[in-house]
Amino acid sequence: MTPLELIADREGERLDQFLARRVPGLTRSAAQRLAEEGAVLCGGSAVKKNRRTAPGEVYTVALPDPEPIEAKAQEIPLDVVYEDSDVIVVNKPVGMVVHPAAGHPDGTLVNALLYHCGNSLSGINGKLRPGIVHRIDRDTSGLIIAAKNDPAHLSLAGQLEDHSLYREYHAVAVGNFREDSGTVDAPLARHPADRKKMAVHPEGKRAVTHWEVLGRYPGYTYLKCRLETGRTHQIRVHLASLGHPLLGDVVYGGKKPVKGLAGQCLHAKKLSFLHPRTGERITVECPLPDWFEAVLRRLGG
Repeated sequence: MTPLELIADREGERLDQFLARRVPGLTRSAAQRLAEEGAVLCGGSAVKKNRRTAPGEVYTVALPDPEPIEAKAQEIPLDVVYEDSDVIVVNKPVGMVVHPAAGHPDGTLVNALLYHCGNSLSGINGKLRPGIVHRIDRDTSGLIIAAKNDPAHLSLAGQLEDHSLYREYHAVAVGNFREDSGTVDAPLARHPADRKKMAVHPEGKRAVTHWEVLGRYPGYTYLKCRLETGRTHQIRVHLASLGHPLLGDVVYGGKKPVKGLAGQCLHAKKLSFLHPRTGERITVECPLPDWFEAVLRRLGG
């Protein structure tokens, strides 16, 4: 069992909610089971699963050791932008799935990372998602960070939670924006009719996207988008909710891809985080891929 210390930061929060929020990959039901098994302590004593937290309380959680990793290592080329003993940042190509799932048992970023990093990947997210802190869609290119050990994983997950992990995307949206910049603050949840899609929904989780116009073309706008939160399909759904879906994103109403574009025109261009070990601010960027540059040239005539 791996002990983990967490400091409560909210008044009256349910214990299972607190643990699920602070421990990556831990569900509320799993948190309840840990409490029932006596694996959650406060002040040296086991606590009940229905306990309410108070700011400053220190909880010790005995997490079960991660299951053996079942995803297999595959020799797949990686465009490594930054790497040290704690983290690795990769420029993911369009078409690569992040981790194995139904329909994609191999050929994923995880398979490539297992070959590149060997056993040096965090185990918090289980046997099929080792090292994975956040995800980007299969048809989105660009920067994604993975953790090489559990302390690094927890640090990066905390930065996602408190918004200190900076993520910047470049995109081409359909239509012309009247303003030069703006913010979409609209909650997202699973689409009520199609569970593979997301939708703006009043009972969803808060989602915030900041956008800025970088270029204007006949019928299209080139944007920089900064994620304050990181919900599934966030940029795609938020821009579609404005009436400006991404070029090529037919799932959310975008026009069919132009020549050379497979999927939505979206690239994770810049990433900035506090190093889990040193606390130093690390900022990495990658250029627009050739296909994205070609799209901009084509739109500009």
